[in-house]
Amino acid sequence: MAKSKILYAEDDQTIAFLVEDSLESYYDISCYSDGESALEAFNSQNFDICLLDIMMPGMNGFEVAEHIRSKNSEIPIIFISAKALKEDRIKGLKIGADDYLVKPFSIEELMLKIEVFLKRTKKTDTSPQKYKVGKYDFDPKNYTLQGTENSITLTQRESDLLFYFICHKNLVVKRQDILKAIWGDDDYFMGRSLDVFISRLRKVLAEERNILIENLHGIGFRFSEKE
Repeated sequence: MAKSKILYAEDDQTIAFLVEDSLESYYDISCYSDGESALEAFNSQNFDICLLDIMMPGMNGFEVAEHIRSKNSEIPIIFISAKALKEDRIKGLKIGADDYLVKPFSIEELMLKIEVFLKRTKKTDTSPQKYKVGKYDFDPKNYTLQGTENSITLTQRESDLLFYFICHKNLVVKRQDILKAIWGDDDYFMGRSLDVFISRLRKVLAEERNILIENLHGIGFRFSEKE
């Protein structure tokens, strides 16, 4: 079986060598020391996941991620950065990243995150392929909302969250249950991530007046659709 391909952008040669040396036995990893060369590689090759440092010479990781997302809304993106401020993490998620790992980090944690996203993107879904969401047909496997006049491609996180809501339609779902089901944890940062993705889903479905994602203070959310 062919190894999964990783695009890795990191300008710190010591960290880059450590990560590449640790992962190359398990993955086909290509390492780039600046944003421009990483983006050039992305545009000319097929990758399964992207690992991006933020503070790089020239084009930074945020800019690289924005370009990647404009071309591919499905590929998982994990930021790996020394920028630990909450604002930086939230910015990364708003751009479309799926996760954010702060330096220093353990290789074991990084590999676990990589495996989680690779399994999600490659798993076989035996459930029904499409679900009706307002005027759209929602395809969770391909992350798309297909309407008669337009099509919207979601990120993997957005798709996972919408699918979770559909499976719990008209039910009150607790924040911690959503976080554990989709993020695998329910700490403060993950809770902030959930709020970002809830906001993004509301914007995507803003024209669907019959669809509500209610915020139940201190409890969680309720996804409902008026007949």
